[in-house]
Amino acid sequence: MRSWFVEHGALARGAFVVTVLVSLAVLFAPPGDVPPTPYGIDEVVHGALFAALAFTARWAGVGRAVTAGLMVLYAAVSEALQATDLVQRDASLGDWLADVVGVLVGLVAWRLVERARPRS
Repeated sequence: MRSWFVEHGALARGAFVVTVLVSLAVLFAPPGDVPPTPYGIDEVVHGALFAALAFTARWAGVGRAVTAGLMVLYAAVSEALQATDLVQRDASLGDWLADVVGVLVGLVAWRLVERARPRS
């Protein structure tokens, strides 16, 4: 029986692509499409999104250092772009910090899955 967490498979790559597409929709939605949320929920969404990005990137076979570096860069660029006339949303240091924490959570979660997998 094959494991769901076999690295580099089509399912892993597909999950990563879908997660990237979801992140683009969430991070760059027009201000009118962003529902009002209670205080702190935005940071939870950012953290969960970047945890999912880091986890699926590792699952798809992207190296740990590359994943960490590119995800932190993506977080910074997305926050900078949100402050432009192109996106017309507010940039937030808190959101970026939540993104970075999410990346760390995703990397740790993948490491735990790696350790728990039976070796062939």
